[in-house]
Amino acid sequence: MHVLIAPDSFKGSLDADRAAEAIADGVRRGRPEAEVVLRPVADGGEGTVAAALRAGYRPRTARVSGPDGRPVDAVFALDGTTAVLELASAAGLGQLARPAPLTATTYGVGELVRAALDAGARRIVLGAGGSATTDGGAGLLQALGVGLLDAEGRDVPRGGAGLARLDRIDMGARDLRLHEVELVVGVDVDNPLTGPEGAAAVFGPQKGATPEDVAVLDAALARFAAVVRRDLGVDLLGWPAMGAATPAGPRPG
Repeated sequence: MHVLIAPDSFKGSLDADRAAEAIADGVRRGRPEAEVVLRPVADGGEGTVAAALRAGYRPRTARVSGPDGRPVDAVFALDGTTAVLELASAAGLGQLARPAPLTATTYGVGELVRAALDAGARRIVLGAGGSATTDGGAGLLQALGVGLLDAEGRDVPRGGAGLARLDRIDMGARDLRLHEVELVVGVDVDNPLTGPEGAAAVFGPQKGATPEDVAVLDAALARFAAVVRRDLGVDLLGWPAMGAATPAGPRPG
């Protein structure tokens, strides 16, 4: 008898990997002769890397900045030149002692991408679920050398609220390896970046945002989108799913 066990996580109870183990234990007790194969699945949030490891990828660990700037050890999965990363491992809600809707950053996610590039990855799959942030992926871009500058030429503060001060984008110091890598972002929602169905309005309250915070974040994301369109020629407001963990959007060129 062959049994394939492929659960998703039980949100708030068990991650997918532990759920698969628990189911497997029950199967083995009832049918000791069964050949059991565990293949937990994920939708881009917590458990995405674990699913890749179960499929034969090798684990790698990188120390990166968490959503509040404190260091965290994030695990990613590597198979040849393909890497699987979780945004949640570097900027997840579970890494905050208290919500930080205005200042939580994806900077550590950019550091994680950089670690995957350093490991030889040329195809990166990034699961975007479980985010503690509403910064449009701005922190990720900053960690990869993209300058997000205010009117005085200084880096804007990390976090979604800091984008309200964004004046221009400087791509001069970007990590040039980005032009040689395929980046696939895994999302499971189609919310736009801004507006009543956007990232701040829909997901901000889950991250601790008050109605006042939502208004600040939505305006800051709109500012970000306007500057990206002017300086990079990319319309973040014209794409579905831009509000899913507020990823940074497609890369121009």
